[in-house]
Amino acid sequence: MPEIRIADRLVGPAHPPLVIAEIGINHNGSVKVAREMIDAAAAAGAELVKFQSHVIEDEMSHHARHTIPGNTDVSIYEVMSTCALSAAEEIEVMHYAESKGLIFMSTPFSRASADRLEGMGVRAFKIGSGECNNYPLVDHIASFGKPVVLSTGMNTMASVTLAVEIFRKHSTPFALLHCTNVYPTPPELVRLGGIAELAEAFPDAVVGLSDHTLNNATCLGAVAVGASILERHFTDSKSRPGPDIVCSMTPDELTQLISWSAELQKARGGSKGPVAAEQPTIDFAFASVVSIAPIAADEPFTKQNLWVKRPGTGEILAEHYDALLGKRATRAIAADEQIGWSDVA
Repeated sequence: MPEIRIADRLVGPAHPPLVIAEIGINHNGSVKVAREMIDAAAAAGAELVKFQSHVIEDEMSHHARHTIPGNTDVSIYEVMSTCALSAAEEIEVMHYAESKGLIFMSTPFSRASADRLEGMGVRAFKIGSGECNNYPLVDHIASFGKPVVLSTGMNTMASVTLAVEIFRKHSTPFALLHCTNVYPTPPELVRLGGIAELAEAFPDAVVGLSDHTLNNATCLGAVAVGASILERHFTDSKSRPGPDIVCSMTPDELTQLISWSAELQKARGGSKGPVAAEQPTIDFAFASVVSIAPIAADEPFTKQNLWVKRPGTGEILAEHYDALLGKRATRAIAADEQIGWSDVA
């Protein structure tokens, strides 16, 4: 089974899903708010918090000043300029997260921000859906050799394949997250089948879901179909301003997602058939073949003297009842006795 290591956390089908609490830009450029959100994530049981790293002049041309994303009414340039942390602030935030026992991860949106994160000593990189087909940047990040979690929203299987080839070229451990970049995402656009499609096409990849719906339902469904990583935006309060707050989970939802996804990981897979732990229930719930009238030696078994009753502790279970009809008894049998194979001629 595929597996990657992010810091000291093993991630893959054999382990509880890794829940990424994406604070992202929900701090709106405030280190104080970022620390408050880290506190809330840690208290909720998070293992990892993720931010976004923006070096505006290396990330966007002046044309971005006139490009307005679908989840806000101002330009993407203005949004990111407002929310970007400086290098010193980002280091402070990383150290604060680590002081709380959390893994710090961030998404670079440019070569300069990737270099900044590498210089900070991050343990892994996240690449967003918008950069999935930005192969020069993917190659630059992959060249560091650290684990990469790649979101694949808005991309085709063909474009994802080119990114995967870059990871393989550098022997970079990687994971692929299915994603729909609509904020918020209605359930009918989630398409959980994409997770299985990624797993089948890239058997060496850990797979998961980057989710933008309004609750945990989709993430939990994703675990059932094989997701090993779950990413949702996170906020300590839904009253905070910001374009991603609407699809951000709260501390209570984060706690629930961590707990319930771990349960689902244990429940998935397996095969149909009884398990040993069901034996006590089998003993009382199944039926055994019993006599319902006295039966003389050499008398044939009929529907008038033979039937099936609980418990299932008899030697002959109900499934064999029809096969006994017409056969003869080897001994005299009183009414209401369980029949054994030695009683059947």
